[in-house]
Amino acid sequence: MGLRVHLPAAAGTFLLPLTLCALTLLPQGLLGNPAEQENARSPALLQRVKRGWVWNQFFVLEEYTGLEPLYIGKLHSDMDKGDGSIKYILSGEGAGTTFTIDDSTGDIHAIQRLDREVKSQYLLRAQARNRLTDRPLEPESEFIVKIQDINDNEPKFLDGPYQATVPEMSRIGTSVIQLTATDADDPTYGNSARVVYSILEGQPYFSVDAKTGLVRVSLADMDRETRENYTIVIQAKDMGGQLGGLAGTTTVNITLSDVNDNPPVFDQRLYQMSVPESAPVGSVVGRIWAKDRDVGVNAEMKYSIIDGDGRDTFDISTDSTNLFGIITVKRPLNFENKPSYTLKVEGANTHLDPTFRHRGPFKDVTIVHVSVEDVDEPPLFDSPSYYIEVPEDADIGTVVKVVSARDPDAANNTVRYSIERSSDPEKFFYIEITSGALMTVRSLDREEVGWHNITVLAMEMNNPTQIASVSVAVRVLDVNDNPPSLKHYLETFVCENAKAGQLIQTVTAVDPDEPQGGQRFYYSLAPEAANNPNFTLRDNQDNTAWILTRRGGWSQQDRTLFHLPIFVSDGEAPTQTSTSTLTIRVCSCDQEGNVMSCNAEAYSLPASLSKGALIAILACIFVLLVMILLMLSLRTHRKKPYLCDEEENVHENIVRYDDEGGGEEDTEAFDIAALWNPREVHHPLGKIRQDMMPEIESLSRYVPQPCVGGVGVAGGGGGDSNVHSYVLAKLLEADLDPCAPPYDSLQTYAYEGEGSVAESLSSLQSGTSNADHEYDYLNDWGPRFRKLAEMYGVLETNNPPMW
Repeated sequence: MGLRVHLPAAAGTFLLPLTLCALTLLPQGLLGNPAEQENARSPALLQRVKRGWVWNQFFVLEEYTGLEPLYIGKLHSDMDKGDGSIKYILSGEGAGTTFTIDDSTGDIHAIQRLDREVKSQYLLRAQARNRLTDRPLEPESEFIVKIQDINDNEPKFLDGPYQATVPEMSRIGTSVIQLTATDADDPTYGNSARVVYSILEGQPYFSVDAKTGLVRVSLADMDRETRENYTIVIQAKDMGGQLGGLAGTTTVNITLSDVNDNPPVFDQRLYQMSVPESAPVGSVVGRIWAKDRDVGVNAEMKYSIIDGDGRDTFDISTDSTNLFGIITVKRPLNFENKPSYTLKVEGANTHLDPTFRHRGPFKDVTIVHVSVEDVDEPPLFDSPSYYIEVPEDADIGTVVKVVSARDPDAANNTVRYSIERSSDPEKFFYIEITSGALMTVRSLDREEVGWHNITVLAMEMNNPTQIASVSVAVRVLDVNDNPPSLKHYLETFVCENAKAGQLIQTVTAVDPDEPQGGQRFYYSLAPEAANNPNFTLRDNQDNTAWILTRRGGWSQQDRTLFHLPIFVSDGEAPTQTSTSTLTIRVCSCDQEGNVMSCNAEAYSLPASLSKGALIAILACIFVLLVMILLMLSLRTHRKKPYLCDEEENVHENIVRYDDEGGGEEDTEAFDIAALWNPREVHHPLGKIRQDMMPEIESLSRYVPQPCVGGVGVAGGGGGDSNVHSYVLAKLLEADLDPCAPPYDSLQTYAYEGEGSVAESLSSLQSGTSNADHEYDYLNDWGPRFRKLAEMYGVLETNNPPMW
């Protein structure tokens, strides 16, 4: 049996090469083993073996655009009798989706559009089976369907559009950029992927190599200052550029970079500038600019003054951009001395290109004329500062210096002088307003103030705002006008066991003066102590002196104190002298000369009284003093009057009455608790009130002040006399108190009600008439209750008034 492959007519031309290729790809089982073929030649095997499959490769053109499925080929088995008993099965890559087979006839078709650039070949497997039993009639074998390429892809520039830079003035042939186009077609088959480059736009400035795609300069001396940017269009065409080939294009933007090929040029041949004469050093006068058509570092400049009468007065520098020249003041200006200057300034490039030196020189020169403007300047002293030396014994009114200032302007105004008060607050000096003579107005003392730093002001007469100042340092020179005196040691001691000729003190003198040759002091005993039998003095000739004893046998019992006058003089002219008294005490000392006691009274103390006992006695005295002070302070802080606790006597605040009163004013008008202790509420009488009526004051004189022991609750206990006396006492106290408000009546209801002797004062709910009550006691209550007594008819008209 066998299987034959029928190819379509379109593939007939490729039959021979396809057959050769298929043989290389067939499985070894189909092609036969070489060893088996060798055995087949043996005489034992004379039967011929037939192959069941005949294979070949299938070639299909890509991009088929027909409406019907593309017929690829036909598979046929020798066992196929045409009765439909054999079923052909196709499997592998694309089987059923891209390729189909008629299971009865074996016809293979492509049902989808094939693209070689997506997939160049497909590996398929074919098998013949019995349709009824589905039993394979032949082993499964593979075959390949190759997609044949056609020119269906144009070249593409994957990185476009492109940016490129080339220096200006470049030579012809200078490389600009390398371009590469990619064609997806098969480079091994025909000319579909053979690309040729050409330029569509950008001539005659640039060109492109047809094979490599390298863009080059094709026009010499292209100037950036004339044109900076260029845009060219490059085409890539396949099929070797032949007619019918596909093409792709891209854009290249080319920029000419700058080179230093242009010299700088000043925009003016002459610059006019002006500056006030008062401009400080470093002030900006103006700026100049040498323009350069180049940019960046190729346009950076350096300026310098190469000539002119202002080379030493002005300076020039480059600004932060390195483009402009800044002219500044180098030295102070003076309109009166020189009103104008001329500068010759050069500007040159800092970065030169040797390739273009022939286009130079890369520098330019200009002239700058600077005019100095006149300004009203303050006066100018003839010296920036003054130093003066004055002896401290100079007389008042002595001229120590004459300062001079003038107006530097052409007007030469008159100048007036003065001293800044803050520099001479104690007013030691005075300056003559017109002449500038500086003189003393107070006595100088070097020992108090050795230097005077004063400030002298000079002001223009016609323009007081123009003021100049100068520092005047006055040094006060020393004069020997202070006598020397002993330093520190004005008191010393001598031990009782001191012997004759023993040193007891070294004395030193001081002098506030400062002679140029240094201090020199001379010591001696005062004339009245020249023959002192107890002590003597020895001058050591080194500004010190020794005090020595002349005898021994010192005793505190005999004498405890000695006074030794010492005469001191200095060595300067005029000689200054002084006498100082040295006090010498006689003390008891130990064997090493340490002082134990210098008081004679210590010897009269009992021998048994030691220092510890003395300290104990002093401590006791101190404790007694503290206790006495404590007792005095306690007596001054007396306790406040005792008042009953509100919580314990809350029933005392219950007020029962039936008439209409002032509400809370009735209960707050007086402290009820005060009635329980009348003695404690008496306060010292102060100043007599001015608003008290005379009859009340006269009544108070006759009010008795009994000693009240206590008051019962709500009418219990003491009766009417206690209440009557207490009320009158409080009334008198209120009249004499200057701080109490001027009440018209004393509203107290502590004893009003059923528990009171007088019972309720209200007529409401009263079960008895007025006749049932006795109101004779109202006569004893004084003038304030006179009207009340008249109302109740108990006024004693025959009794003379109490006042």
